[in-house]
Formats: sequence, C-alpha cells, structure tokens
Amino acid sequence: WGWKGGPPWKLPQKARARLCPQPALAQEHQVLSWVHPWGPSHQVSSPSSPEAPDIPTCPSLGQKIKKSTPAAGQPPQLTSSQNQDTISELASCLQRARELGARVRVLKSSAQDVGESCTPEANGHPEEPCGEKAPAYQRFHALAQPGPPGLVLPYKYQVLAEMFRSMDTIVGMLHNRSETPTFAKVQRGVQDMMRRRFEERNVGQIKTVYPASYCFRQERGVPTFKDGVKRSDYQLTIEPLLEQEADGAAPQLTASRLLQRRQIFSQKLVEHVKEHHKAFLASLRPPMVVPEDQLTRWHPRFNVDEVPDIEPAVLPQPPATEKLTTAQEVLARARSLMSPRMEKALSQLALRSAEPSSPGSPRPALPATPPATPPAASPSALKGVSQDLLERVRAKEAQKQLAQMTRCLEQEQRLQRLERLPELARVLRSVFVSERKPALSMEVACARMVGSCRTAMSPGEMEKHLLLLSELLPDWLRLHHIRTDTYVKLDKGADLASITARLVRQARAEEGL
Repeated sequence: WGWKGGPPWKLPQKARARLCPQPALAQEHQVLSWVHPWGPSHQVSSPSSPEAPDIPTCPSLGQKIKKSTPAAGQPPQLTSSQNQDTISELASCLQRARELGARVRVLKSSAQDVGESCTPEANGHPEEPCGEKAPAYQRFHALAQPGPPGLVLPYKYQVLAEMFRSMDTIVGMLHNRSETPTFAKVQRGVQDMMRRRFEERNVGQIKTVYPASYCFRQERGVPTFKDGVKRSDYQLTIEPLLEQEADGAAPQLTASRLLQRRQIFSQKLVEHVKEHHKAFLASLRPPMVVPEDQLTRWHPRFNVDEVPDIEPAVLPQPPATEKLTTAQEVLARARSLMSPRMEKALSQLALRSAEPSSPGSPRPALPATPPATPPAASPSALKGVSQDLLERVRAKEAQKQLAQMTRCLEQEQRLQRLERLPELARVLRSVFVSERKPALSMEVACARMVGSCRTAMSPGEMEKHLLLLSELLPDWLRLHHIRTDTYVKLDKGADLASITARLVRQARAEEGL
C-alpha cells in the first residue's frame, strides 16, 4: 500500500481525511443518488457519476429540486421559467389521466353491451340455472368442429347417434345368430362400447327419432342365464325391422344395412334440428324463411347446442299382475285348496250371490251339508271313526273357511277385540282392586289398563274394548253417564273364571258365523 500504517480503512479518522479528501458536496451527492422504486430508468444520477455517451442528458426532478434549493444563509430565488416548466408538466399529467379515465369508461360500456347481446334470452333460448349448466365442451361443441361451418348436430344429438350405432351393432350380432335381443343384453354391450350409461330413456329417444328401426315387445320365457332374472319374468325384447330377402331367406343385419340405418338416423336428427331452426328464423325481426333443401349452415345467432333434448317415446311395459278385488275372485283362487264338496258349496253360493236380490230380501243362509258319500279309501288314522262324524267336522270346517273369506272389515275387528277381552277382564278387575274404589272414570280406567296390558293400544282403542265388554256382560260391568263424564262400575264379587269362560264362548260363537 505504500503507507506504513497499512490500508486506509485501518487508519484513524483524521489520517483518512488527510489521505482521501472528499468534496464539500459529497453528502448532497450521496443523498441524491438513491435508487428509484420504479426501476433503474428513473434513478436520479449524481453529478459525479458518469453518464452514457449515447443517452441525451435531461434535468431530472432531483436536479430541479437541488437547483431550486437555496444555499445556507441565502434567501430563496425563484425564476419565472422554472415555475412555468413545473406548471406545464403537472397540467400534461392531469390531461393524460383524464384521457385514460375516459377510455376506461368507454371500454366498460362496450363490454356491457356485448354481454347483454350474447345472453341466451336475446337468442331466444332460456337461461339455464347455474346448478344445471352444461360444461363448456358441450355448450360450444358446434364452434369447435373442424372444417367449414355446416349443419352441425348438437353434442347430445351426436351422443345419441353414437348410442344408436352401438345399439344397432349389438342387436345385429344377436339377431344374426338367432338369439333374442333383450334390453339387458343390449344395455351391457352398449355401456361396454361407449363407457357411458345407457338406459331405457335413451331407447325411447331412439324410437322417437327412428320409429321404423325396431319392434319392441314385452315377452317372457326368454333365457337370461342370470341369477337375478327368472325365465318367467317379462323382459323388453328388441327386434330389428328389416326388409325381406328376395329368395325368402331370413333377413340379416349386414354391414351395408348397418351403414344405411346409421345414415337414416343421422338425417332424421338433422331434420329434427331444422324444425327448431325454422322456429328460430320465424321469431326474428323481420322473420326469415329459408327452404330446407337450400339450407347449408345454421343462422349465426342460432345456438345449436341449446336445442332442447328429444322427448323419449313410451316403451311397452310388462302387464300388470293379477289382483283379487272381489270375494268371488278370492273363492276362485282358493278352490284348489278345498275338497270337492266344499268347492261345490262355494259355487252354489257364488251363483246365489250373483242373482239380483231385492233390498228387503232376507240374508241368504249358508248352504246345507250335501249327502255324505263314502270316500274311496279312508286314512289309517281315522279308522274306526264314523263317516257321519267326519262329514260334520268337514262341513263345520268348510263353514268356518267360508266365513273367513267373506268376512268384512268391521267383523274382523270385532273378532280381534273379542279375543282380547278375557285378558282385559282380568286386568280391569286388578285395577279396581288396586284403586280400592267402587267406580272409576273412563279416562282413568283406560289409562291404567293401557299401562298394564301386554298389547300396545291407545286409550281410544281401550275405550272401545270396555264398551264391548259392557255390551256383552252388562251384569258384571256397567257404565254410568253423569253430566259430561262416563264412569265404570265393576262387580268385584263375581267369579272371574266364569266371566272369562263366557267371553271365550262368545268369541267362538261369533267366529263360526
């Protein structure tokens, strides 16, 4: 370093000042040489810094401020040229800001006008809700087609055409090998080919577009080779409608016919879209009329992908199962479970009920027991039993079965209540014994019995049982109506076993009617 004390930065401050003298305005130059936050292009250069030779020098804002700042101890001196430069520069910046604001407002208004003109309502199509909005590759499918614009089909129509092609291929394979095509087989094959769901709704749409393509029937007895479907179940069969061969042989669904049917289906889809296009042209102002044979492309404002979907046609449904609605149908169904004599008695009863009867005619009596005819061979378990006794038992059983099949709903409910009465009689007596009162109100008695009975019943249903009990045994259970309340009074001294026996006999008697 040539200095015996070492490098300059290790010297004392006074020696450094003598060795490296600085100009008096160094601190001012350092203050003005700061880096501008907008980039190096806006950086204020100090007077001591070298400038590029190819860039013209221009006074910066820092230099103007430095020049306009008076020295210490001197009064400020402002020239008229400096004031005019500053005012003109501020005026030009303000004018530029106003011009930019005006351009922004014009661009916003033009964007709003374009958005309103492109809405679905302006094109004659209803706006879809946000939850059901189709993806963009479906809504703008027609715009993404290669080649010149033409009669492009909507995306959903092209999917339906592809479904028809796959369905025709599967049906042709099954038909050519003399196998009955069913919907289950065709559905599985089409879904494997397209990797897309194929349902009866799509088959109905195909029938709507091309009704002469298939014949649909509901048949049973078709082998399915599946565990979930029985052979006796009805299945939807699909038969292709083909022209007969010239030599009388069975028609085959060949490749040329498959291609012909596919072209016919595509043409029918185009005709379906043409109908919507014609309605769109008629809704314009002024309306337009274009011959269909001269139409080569759609109207520019006609949104092809917004065409409504095809309504599916009604397919044959399996016949409704047989339902028994009258007593005569029930008897006809139960004939196979009865003896010949019982069948004869029921047939006579059906004939009598079919005859018109006057309103005052008495109720027809049950058929009398036919004369006994000895059976061909008696079972070994009934050996030694008289035939008359067997006939009486069989007649009584037949009478009971007939009463069960012809019983109305009210009679069935009454019999169910009669079966519960023996148990309810014991519960009622225990309630009166525990309460130690000669009479109880109907509400209290029903509430206590509902809590003690094994069968779950409501208080209203329990009250019906008590009313029936008082009707059958008025000497044991009596009801007293006082003002708006009803009180129940029980004879505690009566034998409970005899009471229950009477109720059992009454239930058996009414069950045999």
